[in-house]
Amino acid sequence: MKSTIYKCLCLVLIAGYLFLFLYSDSAYAAKKRQLARQEEDGDTPPYKAALLMDADTGQILFEQNMHQRLVPASLVKMMVILIALEKVQQGSVKLTDPVTASAWASKIGGHQVYLKEGEVFPLEELLKAVAITSANDAATAVAEYLAGSTESFVQLMNQRAKELGMNDTTFANVHGLPPGKGQEENYTSAYDIALLARELIKHPEVLHWSSTREDTFRNGSFTLTNTNKLLGSFPGLDGLKTGYTDEAGFNLCATAKRDDLRLISVVMGVSNSRIRFSETTKLLSMGFNTYKKVALFKKGFTVDKEVTISKGKVYKVKPVPAQDVGVLIKKGEEGLLKTEFVNFVDTLEAPVQKGHKVGEIVVKLQDQVLTKTDLVIDEAIPLGSVITRFIWWMWEKI
Repeated sequence: MKSTIYKCLCLVLIAGYLFLFLYSDSAYAAKKRQLARQEEDGDTPPYKAALLMDADTGQILFEQNMHQRLVPASLVKMMVILIALEKVQQGSVKLTDPVTASAWASKIGGHQVYLKEGEVFPLEELLKAVAITSANDAATAVAEYLAGSTESFVQLMNQRAKELGMNDTTFANVHGLPPGKGQEENYTSAYDIALLARELIKHPEVLHWSSTREDTFRNGSFTLTNTNKLLGSFPGLDGLKTGYTDEAGFNLCATAKRDDLRLISVVMGVSNSRIRFSETTKLLSMGFNTYKKVALFKKGFTVDKEVTISKGKVYKVKPVPAQDVGVLIKKGEEGLLKTEFVNFVDTLEAPVQKGHKVGEIVVKLQDQVLTKTDLVIDEAIPLGSVITRFIWWMWEKI
């Protein structure tokens, strides 16, 4: 009798446990679906942080929580690629260098190209795998080759982040996977990722790789499929990097160019992949629809000002801007732009060195200063002949 009662109680407890488990699991799934619907309907922010930036000037066109420290997931690989390409640029390594996969690299999980211990690939092939399909094993092999170990490479990553002004960032690994027991997590912000992207796209190889929708690896036996599903669907989009872990959510740093305007967008902490792509589309579309680039002066082209050269081989010279002068403004605001020449020096005494500053060009939108650059003499001007100097002496006396 007691045995029968005991069995019944056990069955009741098991049934109750199963009910609670199934109920809580379905309630969690329902809550997750509800949050996703709220994000799509605009009831709650669709991301933890977001930013839209002009790539040329760094001007921020939109931001939400841009300095909030968040988990980047695979966005950390942007720094791996940057450091590798900077070393190539410096000449310390070559894209053709052979890289041997270690046992450790072959055991990294997540997205991978399934490197085997001892396999050898050119550095460029591994970087391509990192950029296109976010291969964790390839990123690890690259880091080990360039710094001897992933730990040493992480130190390089944090050093470079500091140099770029990425003050919200701490890197802990080279792939962005969740930390193991006793390990630290990566942290960064939408603003820091945009800074990193600005530096990264200075290297033409990056946009070539990140705009490739599909390629091959291991002599054509393995297909690399780009994780950025906006490629081919958003006009002008040619990169840059996705990221996802359970802790991070879905992240995306994207860049697109139309005419002479290149924008960088970042969305972080989105609940599903589809929303990160739709929110990126909204950000970039807003930027291209709202803003335009206005080119005002070109580096090396003379402006409508003259400098008199006392006692010089030439009598007058027109200065030039030290760099291109252009601004990003909202469409329709062109008539509000004003250009001023300030601190202008209209007379110099020879000899004059090339690059000598004679003033500044200041561009304002009404009373707001948008940009400024130096005005310089674009040629060395030596002393004139004895006769020329005598004429100047007579002129000054009179």
